Amino acid sequence: MTRSNRIAPESLASKIMSADDAASLIHNGAVVGMSGFTGSGYPKEVPLALAAQIEQQHAQGKPFRVKIWSGASTGPELDGALAKADGIDFRLPYNSDPIAREKINAGEMNYFDMHLSQVAPLAWQGFLGHLDTAVIEISGFTPEGDLIPSSSVGNNKTWLDQADKIILEVNRWQSEALDGMHDIYYGTDLPPNRVPIPLVKPDDRIGQAHFKVDPSKIVAIVETDTPDRNAPFAEPDDTAEAIAGHLLEFLKHEVKVGRLPASMLPLQSGVGNVTNAVLSGLLDSPFENMTAFTEVIQDGMLDLLDDGKLRMASATAFSLSPDAAHKFNADAQRYRDKLILRPQEISNHPELIRRLGCVAMNGLIEADIFGNVNSTHVMGSRIQNGIGGSGDFARNAYLSIFMTPSTAKNGKISAIVPMASHVDHISQDVQVIVTEQGLADLRGLAPKQKAALIIDNCSHPDYRDALHDYFARAQHSSFGQHAPNILSEALSWHQRYVETGSMK
Repeated sequence: MTRSNRIAPESLASKIMSADDAASLIHNGAVVGMSGFTGSGYPKEVPLALAAQIEQQHAQGKPFRVKIWSGASTGPELDGALAKADGIDFRLPYNSDPIAREKINAGEMNYFDMHLSQVAPLAWQGFLGHLDTAVIEISGFTPEGDLIPSSSVGNNKTWLDQADKIILEVNRWQSEALDGMHDIYYGTDLPPNRVPIPLVKPDDRIGQAHFKVDPSKIVAIVETDTPDRNAPFAEPDDTAEAIAGHLLEFLKHEVKVGRLPASMLPLQSGVGNVTNAVLSGLLDSPFENMTAFTEVIQDGMLDLLDDGKLRMASATAFSLSPDAAHKFNADAQRYRDKLILRPQEISNHPELIRRLGCVAMNGLIEADIFGNVNSTHVMGSRIQNGIGGSGDFARNAYLSIFMTPSTAKNGKISAIVPMASHVDHISQDVQVIVTEQGLADLRGLAPKQKAALIIDNCSHPDYRDALHDYFARAQHSSFGQHAPNILSEALSWHQRYVETGSMK
């Protein structure tokens, strides 16, 4: 095959091959570390070829499944194709693919949902097992043979260091101006050899622009020209705009009383239409010279950078709509000094989040009246996506905020319930809950005080009376009165939904 100008070292020319030939180097039972984070920077061609080969083996009655590690979610060419081929035996640390989700919830795929900041340390401890192959998308090589990262960093540094074999996809769709936008830090270690991470503000650069790699481990290079999974964001509806309005008014109040500076503290935002609506709302806010220390760069952050409201943003990946991705690729050079992409063990590092004082804004599936949050499991047992980085940020943020519409499924589900059917974020890590109905500032409140505020301010009117009734009766009949519950009824709303299709 011919070489493109994205592959600089002549010594690597013999490694260029087709996706089919590269995929044939992955064997049944292999542990494969894939690049990718929120649908950006994941390999596109090799996983598709691997899925086709798995289907061929299955058609012949031969077993073929692999274990997949990544940064976070990927795209249909990876998780979707391999799940459809029944080729994934085990998956970590996050999944948003609908086909894989069904396999997980049917008990046909093992899934380890975990805090994103903990993946690389666990891998280095050997707890997760031995990494056979790394399949990593890059945007090119330096003349010296280092790897230029693409649109996400995730756990790529760890996969490249640990894998026996490395397969690289060089994606021409990725902008060449990405070169220099990354900050790859090689100073992390396990105890007792850990040292402080020398990052004191979001725009500090503490590493290098490229991945170092042992060239002898590179067994295949595949050239591609395929876009990331760039899903469009919905235009903010009345509900999203109401949530954003309540939150922005709260943040302005926090500045007025001196708990936040006028430039805010570094922003973190989970992925989704509601959080993107909040970012868009900041365009009309009085806050200036803001920064972000977050996981992903969304459309709203690019708009804030364009407007000058946001001075810079540090993340590990992009999560852009198709239009925003096209805009970024066409004008990436202009963003080079405003964006930094880091390994997720840095972007999500609890000590850095705590020290920088991030304002964390994340979504939820449900919250109970005492402020415990479920962000992963529908009706307590069906995984939706995973905890992602929300746990890293919620527990360690200066201000931990969770946002949601007050109902789901056309009003058949209440997001505020007597008891959460699964808890990812305990009440001690949840400071503010916002719905379109209003905002509950839970800081400094005892459980019963929280319950009254959450019911009054955040629950939907269709469910508010029932919540008040439950809480009142719980205060008369609960085993204890610190956080009163009626155990025989606490999850009855969920049971009613499972049986009838509605919590009402």
